[in-house]
Amino acid sequence: MLSVTTAPPTSPSSESEESDDSGPVGWLSPGVRGIGAASFLADVGHEIPTALLPSLLTSTLGAPAAALGAIEGISDALAGAGRFTGGALADDPARRRRVAVGGYTTTAVLGAATAGATAVWQVGILRAAAWTARGLRVPARNALLADLVPAKAYGRAYGFERMMDNLGAIVGPLLALGLVAWLGVTWAIGLSVIPGLLAAVAIVYAIRHTARPVIRDKAALRVHVRPLLHGDLGRLLRAVAAFEVGNVAATLLILRATDLLVPGHGRDTATTVALGLYVGYNVAATAASIPAGNLSDRLGKRGPVRVLAGGVAAFAAAYALLAVDTTVIALLAVPFLLAGIGIGAVETAQHAAVAALAPTDLRGSAFGLLATVQSLGNLVASTVAGILWTAISPTAAFAYLAAWMLLALIGLFAAARR
Repeated sequence: MLSVTTAPPTSPSSESEESDDSGPVGWLSPGVRGIGAASFLADVGHEIPTALLPSLLTSTLGAPAAALGAIEGISDALAGAGRFTGGALADDPARRRRVAVGGYTTTAVLGAATAGATAVWQVGILRAAAWTARGLRVPARNALLADLVPAKAYGRAYGFERMMDNLGAIVGPLLALGLVAWLGVTWAIGLSVIPGLLAAVAIVYAIRHTARPVIRDKAALRVHVRPLLHGDLGRLLRAVAAFEVGNVAATLLILRATDLLVPGHGRDTATTVALGLYVGYNVAATAASIPAGNLSDRLGKRGPVRVLAGGVAAFAAAYALLAVDTTVIALLAVPFLLAGIGIGAVETAQHAAVAALAPTDLRGSAFGLLATVQSLGNLVASTVAGILWTAISPTAAFAYLAAWMLLALIGLFAAARR
């Protein structure tokens, strides 16, 4: 097998560090812009088939709602497995480049290929394969970004990447609506390959602005977990796990708002308002990402943990407010905006903290472990909250989630003190 290390004399990271103090955007190198563009374009390409998948399955192929749930559940699980495996692959700087390019390209092609499916099982296979490829590329992308900037700019770099990703989550569904009105569902899904392939081009552009790896012999590929669970990184990951177990899917926020508004406004109006609140959530996440990264860098070594704690506190407040019954739209907007600010801060700070704390040669594994914790935690959070919602009440579900946010805050305060 091969071992790869970067050559420091010509590293773009070194160039970024020299220019970082010369201006507010010295860290925003061509490579960082390339990764940001890849995240934006990939999310646009991902959101189009995702937004139209229910219509394709139920209206075009005549499948029941249970088929959608099964396909999405299996795809989520495979995406988590892909992120774990992708972390080990991304430990090798040369391999992480191939995984990133292949992951973006494969996701784009397979996602768009669902447009040609004539049976539900075909949709299931294509969706599952696309999400596996999507999971594989995540640790590689995050490790590549850490290669491009000095440690003192991690917060801003990951904040920029998160902002572009969240912006894609806004543009994608809007583009899907326009394409459906113009060409129909099938063509809209098929055309999603264009932004997806452009994302692959953008990641190639970013790679061309990173230092060329130096190759040497090394041992076989291994998945590293235990070395990452010790010290500061281990304490951080335990606190992150507590947060993710309470980080419910945004669809439950939409459902909560819809249920509260239906009695006074009717189903159609309630659905429209709830979707509008979700757009506000994504806008808040987009707007919060770069300021969160800036603050993380300004606060020094403990900055990412402190920003992460602030984001978790915003989630705790949002869940506490959603536990209360209200039919006032303005009051419902507050928890959506808080959760949006929270996710913008949390995702930025998580990535910056892992990049700073992980050993350089295990950075890919660290990002893979983080992504796996996020995936499994979200699955647990949504499952348990859904059970509590059905068996007891929505108030009980959101109170449960808020309690996990408080536990995560305790863990983060302990990590910050060290």
